[in-house]
Amino acid sequence: MSVDTFIKEIQTRKKNDLAELDKKLSDKESQIDSQKSAAVKELKEDYVNEAKTKAEREGARIIEAGKLEAKKILFDAINKNLDSTFDVIKKELEGYSKKPEYQKVLQKLVDYSKKVLAKEIMVHCREEDKSFFTDGAEVSSTIQTLGGFIAENKEGTKELDLTFEELLRNNEDEIKNTILEKIL
Repeated sequence: MSVDTFIKEIQTRKKNDLAELDKKLSDKESQIDSQKSAAVKELKEDYVNEAKTKAEREGARIIEAGKLEAKKILFDAINKNLDSTFDVIKKELEGYSKKPEYQKVLQKLVDYSKKVLAKEIMVHCREEDKSFFTDGAEVSSTIQTLGGFIAENKEGTKELDLTFEELLRNNEDEIKNTILEKIL
């Protein structure tokens, strides 16, 4: 074999080896590009999903905060309405104490007081109502009230507050529920 043939054969092998290495390099580059693209695509999807989830969560939080604020405004309005309703009720009770039916109500309250406390009671009432109390009901003192009275037994050991304010306060929840049923 001649040296020229030998050199040609080495050059051919070298070309073949280089071509094979170029092909391997190209395949490796393609594989790495493919993996890189897949990883970038997966990261993008993850970030898009995470951003979407965070946006949905934030949106839900904002909506719930808005609903809560709306409820607060509604309840504030209802409470103002209830307060003004109670003011109207108090004015009506004040006017009612000037009507003839008031005397009948006082008599029922006196009868109830005698039944609960004793046959003879002491009352604390409005100045205007002093003349009403006779027959087992003695006026002890006068008080500022819309109507009604505070009764106690002669010994002063038991007391029953039957003033309109106290009756209103004792029945406040029931009154509010009735009003709310009519409003809502």
